[in-house]
Amino acid sequence: MVQCGLSASRTKNTYLRDKYHRLAGRRGKKKAAIAIGHKILVMAYHILKDKVGYKELGADYLDKRNKEKVKMYHMNKLVQLGFNVSLEAQVA
Repeated sequence: MVQCGLSASRTKNTYLRDKYHRLAGRRGKKKAAIAIGHKILVMAYHILKDKVGYKELGADYLDKRNKEKVKMYHMNKLVQLGFNVSLEAQVA
């Protein structure tokens, strides 16, 4: 499963790649590969149990899910670099 986790981390524009890189930054590459292998096993279990197909969430799934957290993180980083930050909603 570690091999599967490592190969999943090399695929482009996927949820598993994004999750791997987030974990690897905090826990290290080896533990992240094991965690992704475990995540693949859990996915396979639910696919077989519920008899449904696999639905790819996409590379930006975690950013969309935690939009407020991402916004605050980048604002704080800019403040630490010495910038004054004010946000305005984009008008579409």
